[in-house]
Amino acid sequence: MRVLVIGSGGREHALCRSLKLDPQVSELHCAPGNAGIEDVATVHPVDPVDPAQVAELAGRLGADLVVVGPEAPLVAGVADAVREAGIACFGPTREAAMLEGSKAFAKEIMKAADVPTARAHTCETEAEAAAALDEFGAPYVVKDDGLAAGKGVVVTRDRDQALEHARACERVVIEEYLDGPEVSLFALCDGSTAVPLQLAQDFKRAYDGDEGPNTGGMGAYTPLPWAPEGLTEQVMREVVHPTIGELARRGLPYQGVLYVGLALTQKGPKVVEFNARFGDPETQVLLDRLETPLGGLLMACATGELGLDPVFKDGSAVTVVIAAENYPDAPVKGDVITGLAETEHAYVIHAGTRRGPGGEVLSNGGRVLTVVGNGPDQDSARRNAYDLVGRVELRGSHHRTDIAR
Repeated sequence: MRVLVIGSGGREHALCRSLKLDPQVSELHCAPGNAGIEDVATVHPVDPVDPAQVAELAGRLGADLVVVGPEAPLVAGVADAVREAGIACFGPTREAAMLEGSKAFAKEIMKAADVPTARAHTCETEAEAAAALDEFGAPYVVKDDGLAAGKGVVVTRDRDQALEHARACERVVIEEYLDGPEVSLFALCDGSTAVPLQLAQDFKRAYDGDEGPNTGGMGAYTPLPWAPEGLTEQVMREVVHPTIGELARRGLPYQGVLYVGLALTQKGPKVVEFNARFGDPETQVLLDRLETPLGGLLMACATGELGLDPVFKDGSAVTVVIAAENYPDAPVKGDVITGLAETEHAYVIHAGTRRGPGGEVLSNGGRVLTVVGNGPDQDSARRNAYDLVGRVELRGSHHRTDIAR
């Protein structure tokens, strides 16, 4: 089958890398892609948030399946336009993608489906925000209601800082703080059924020891040997199935991946957030361990024919993000990157990169690369990842040294 992937980040490179290994995939295209994706797929210039452009390209390529990577195209209605063109699409409709596009909508769905989550208030004025902050107390959790590329959440004990973030947003969701380790579960959905991938954990703060501002993610690992027994089954039962059931009841069948961010509280797992797409950088480690061919899985979701649970390889995977100078504030772009050759048990996934005039790889974003290491256990996977991180050279770059420690 001919597959078109939409996006230009590390998630899309990881998807393309896995799709390239699927014998069912005869042609692989990506739009707009990046310097790494060019090595495994044919790239095309397109505005990924323009539904008409994406649908036209898919039709021109004769694509059998379109895989929408990032959240912005989903919220813009790209999946709707592709389906209207008669092409199978992995990714929820614009309305269903509002699970990520609006924190308030996600809370509404969770309340209707009796999904465990934090108590919350949606606030549009400073007075409403102040009252909500006082009701829940510190630590304060303030979330921009709309899309913010993983950086719209402030968690702080400083009330002034929390209120300042609320003022800067048109609408916010303020909620009680959920104490406990956070984990991620991705569920593949075909509109009526869902199957889980492995649990993963990512690291949101910019610096070691969970210091610094929130980012889109600075590293991740899978599996989680410390996770409570039966956690995946519990989350599927209490969160995933009720959520997609409520969406279907509203006439919004969910086809794609539902990312569930969870806090493991003393009262059990509670939802921190939903994403309507594969999370980055967890996707990199999950696909590294996935044994079931990816193309067939995604096509089954897109056509309502999802069957057996995916199979994963033994062993562990760890990924470490190499970020540009000044990330996450104002990342520096345009620097040359070297040392990208893969080793026996580690390789580089490109996120924010482009080709220079001489074919050199240049930085072109905040999270520039993710280095994936694998091995028979978490310690060896971690060593392999950091060994390759040490070979990569990018002026001014930084990374966390405590991923999966």
